[in-house]
Amino acid sequence: MALPLEFESLTEAISGMGVDENALISTLGKSQKEHRKLFRKASKSFFVEDEERAFEKCHDHFVRHLKLEFSRFNNAVVMWAMHPWERDARLVKKALKKGEEAYNLIVEVSCTRSAEDLLGARKAYHSLFDQSMEEDIASHVHGPHRKLLVGLVSAYRYEGNKVKDDSAKSEAKILAEAVASSGEEVVEKDEVVRILTTRSKLHLQHLYKHFNEIKGSDLLEGVSQSSLLNEALLCLLKPALYFSKILDASLNKEADKTTKKWLTRVFVTRADHSDEMNEIKEEFNNLYGETLAQRIQEKIKGNYRDFLLTLLSKSD
Repeated sequence: MALPLEFESLTEAISGMGVDENALISTLGKSQKEHRKLFRKASKSFFVEDEERAFEKCHDHFVRHLKLEFSRFNNAVVMWAMHPWERDARLVKKALKKGEEAYNLIVEVSCTRSAEDLLGARKAYHSLFDQSMEEDIASHVHGPHRKLLVGLVSAYRYEGNKVKDDSAKSEAKILAEAVASSGEEVVEKDEVVRILTTRSKLHLQHLYKHFNEIKGSDLLEGVSQSSLLNEALLCLLKPALYFSKILDASLNKEADKTTKKWLTRVFVTRADHSDEMNEIKEEFNNLYGETLAQRIQEKIKGNYRDFLLTLLSKSD
């Protein structure tokens, strides 16, 4: 018996990010026992023949892959249904459990949310975990990043349109000296932490302009690209660029499991903010020469793809 032609598309349906549920239903759901046996024998990357016992068994990595890919849609729906405050509180808690490699997520939540939303996330943290976000971070984070992270999540930034330009210029000089100096970690310096954790985002934009004029170079290029300080500056100064880079990394076929999860996070946390999402879409298009919708259509499958595109369309 020959394998039906429609089975040839099954490998594509279960490869990559997401799964093509319709293809699985129409092909596997209607298949005969003999057809599934032929499929298992032909799909050596998914199944291995146990010749002694005369059956084809799943590779462990295939089972793990399918569980993960089927879960992407479910996880996105659950996160989308949550109150934004609870969602952010849980993201911070997860970052603390994972450790230093995930501290950038704490920076993202604290630096890209409005003052009210960050305060709300802190309230949700009380409700969910019976402690404050600040004390949990202070007790889990050790080393030079503690002071910065506690300060960032504690912030309640002014969001008006008034800026004292003289102060911004003065603080640009302070930051320029701190970045240029050696020895003590920049993120441990009290004045740097004070500026980054208390000043309004508009004030920091003015500071950024003055810094670049004073130094003759871009502040973001003068700080290590892999540092937490760079993450904070990028989130505060150019959030659309930050999120575009996150999305591009998550959609790379070589991305690891953790990086791929970033995709859901960005969509469910930003989709309700039309202005921000439109800026992200525009920045992504400028950086990579294709629209975010095109990339999603190309890289993602099934219900997960359709859900992401639906969220994306909210800002059209």
